[in-house]
Amino acid sequence: MNSKSKQTSASAVAWLDSDNVKYDPRLMNSGRPHSEPDRWLPFIFLHLGCLLVIPCGVSAVALWTCVVLYVLRMFAITGFYHRYFSHRTFKTSRVMQFLFAVIGCMSVQRGPLWWAAHHRKHHAASDTEDDIHSPVARSFLWSHIAWITSTKNMVTDYSRISDFAKYPELRWLNRFDWFVPLMLFFSLYGFGQWLHIYYPQTQTDGMQMLAWGFFVSTTILFHATAAINSVAHLAGYRRYDTPDNSRNNPILAIFTLGEGWHNNHHRYSNCTRQGIAWWEVDITYYVLRLFQLFGLVSDIKKIPENALSSASTSESRSRP
Repeated sequence: MNSKSKQTSASAVAWLDSDNVKYDPRLMNSGRPHSEPDRWLPFIFLHLGCLLVIPCGVSAVALWTCVVLYVLRMFAITGFYHRYFSHRTFKTSRVMQFLFAVIGCMSVQRGPLWWAAHHRKHHAASDTEDDIHSPVARSFLWSHIAWITSTKNMVTDYSRISDFAKYPELRWLNRFDWFVPLMLFFSLYGFGQWLHIYYPQTQTDGMQMLAWGFFVSTTILFHATAAINSVAHLAGYRRYDTPDNSRNNPILAIFTLGEGWHNNHHRYSNCTRQGIAWWEVDITYYVLRLFQLFGLVSDIKKIPENALSSASTSESRSRP
């Protein structure tokens, strides 16, 4: 095998095995990470796939699949990737953590250990030069999407997530983070074709289910999640004078099931609830409380009773 073939093979392994990401040492030691053209290909593919809605049309089944998959996967990201794996704000069983790690992988936002390790790093250096996705230290585009197009940010820092890295099933999901999304892709196509053959009255087929259930749903899901990194550090109100520029954004809170109360979260990152005032709706927290009633999770960490009275900015006092 010649050197060019070896290089191509190494690149393929780097895409398929996230624990063996291949990189140029000069890039890794060059200080700030930089965007790389080939890392944009998955995002281009994802966005171009949304154009399938034009030739494929829409049906009630496809639209509901889009919505259900959006909500289910968003909850897996907010409730488990974020509040559980990243911050350990409640406890659950090994079965539950694996189940929602799988659903989180369906979001096409990489593995749970990679996601949580990077988020822990973000909190450790929020909006400083060491923050991996700050719109304050870098730019809006960088914080929203470009940071993921750097090989330097593809490596999982297992030292930051050693508490969960001890589980081999989570390590496997994290290492082969493409497997679950691929299964979702083919399952949606197969489900659509099955409906097309046996229930033609649904007016759907495999390609339509892919268009809405995978491409549209996943694209909106990505941008809603990414907006917490970008928009929630630029637009909204501040209840607490945290060291960073985190802000509460009601619109983002709707699309992210409660993650938009970002300034609250940066003040009380070890608490499960992010909506503090009665009008700050936090769907993720309500679902987790329901899970607690059924014994699926436990030890939900509560917001301190004086959380509202300790608000430290004039902006917060102007809210209802």
